[in-house]
Amino acid sequence: MNKPPAKDMIEFSDYHSEWSVMAMVEIALLKKNSKDLTNIILHVEHVGSTAIPGIKAKPIIDLYVGVRSVAEAQPLISIIEQMGYQYWAENPNPNKMFFVKGMPPFGMGRTHHIHVVQYDSDYFKARVAFRDFLIQHPSYAREYEHLKITLAAKDNTDREAYTDAKSEFITKILRLAGFKGDTSR
Repeated sequence: MNKPPAKDMIEFSDYHSEWSVMAMVEIALLKKNSKDLTNIILHVEHVGSTAIPGIKAKPIIDLYVGVRSVAEAQPLISIIEQMGYQYWAENPNPNKMFFVKGMPPFGMGRTHHIHVVQYDSDYFKARVAFRDFLIQHPSYAREYEHLKITLAAKDNTDREAYTDAKSEFITKILRLAGFKGDTSR
């Protein structure tokens, strides 16, 4: 099996308060660069573990860009690419556009992800609900942190398996949060 470059392995950092600042900078830059597309971008959220104070995380800022329609969001591709992101055109999820910043040869390793999804979708709402619940319930946040570290210790090279293995816990948290929508990724 081919291993990913060392900089693309699943590794964690202690929580850094500057992650929220980094997210705000990217959000401001995205809004500035897409000011003519305000009818397309409805909301942007910093989600994922870097948005949850106090827990270890892969040091990658995840931003969810909520749009009226992914089909109408095509003009965002060139704008986000100009911000230094690579667009993953082969993304198998037709309800999402995915961008990565920092991947070789354009950088030393992933630093940011942008996920463009429909704003009123369960996909968008679930990520925000999960983040908000963990912020409000630190004991569950610590449980999530422990799960992630345990999973990465088993295999820190398979991002798909790592993400899939977290789904049961994520569904549990979303149900505790009262989220009734689709919890699949």
